[in-house]
Amino acid sequence: MPQAVVHVLFTIIALDLFRDHFLKDKKKLPLHLVFIGGVAGLLPDIDVPLFWLLNNFLGFNVPFFHRIFTHTFLFILIFLVIALIYLDFNKKASILFFVIAFGVGFHVFLDWFLVGGIAPFYPFSDASYGLGLVARTNLPLAIEGLEAIVLLWWLWHEEKTHKIRDFI
Repeated sequence: MPQAVVHVLFTIIALDLFRDHFLKDKKKLPLHLVFIGGVAGLLPDIDVPLFWLLNNFLGFNVPFFHRIFTHTFLFILIFLVIALIYLDFNKKASILFFVIAFGVGFHVFLDWFLVGGIAPFYPFSDASYGLGLVARTNLPLAIEGLEAIVLLWWLWHEEKTHKIRDFI
């Protein structure tokens, strides 16, 4: 299962690479939106603390519902529709919701790719899909080390392209 740091880090890296290598004007995607995108990469897992809150603090006895509604195309679509609504009259809010939709979508993609077992068409279908590359391996420690490797690669990339040592 991808850890929280994988969802945040991979989303930030994807947005940062898009910002650095595809956008002509970096002001269209400022760094604070890259950060918000990383935080949005955690949003689909909001069902875990919600489950914990319902069962442990509010006294409800609900079954575990992780990866049901918040790991669907419908959940991503909510943020895309909000972004499209704002598109005509508030460009900044529209971009914000597009970034949030990207973060949520990237989380769902990572869970599909690495873990498998998501139901992207819920509530219309309970069918579960995914490659589950991590779930099929017997190397959990090597997979968990992937986040460290990616972090080091990204720091090297940032040093090479942005000279981060100038800010230390």
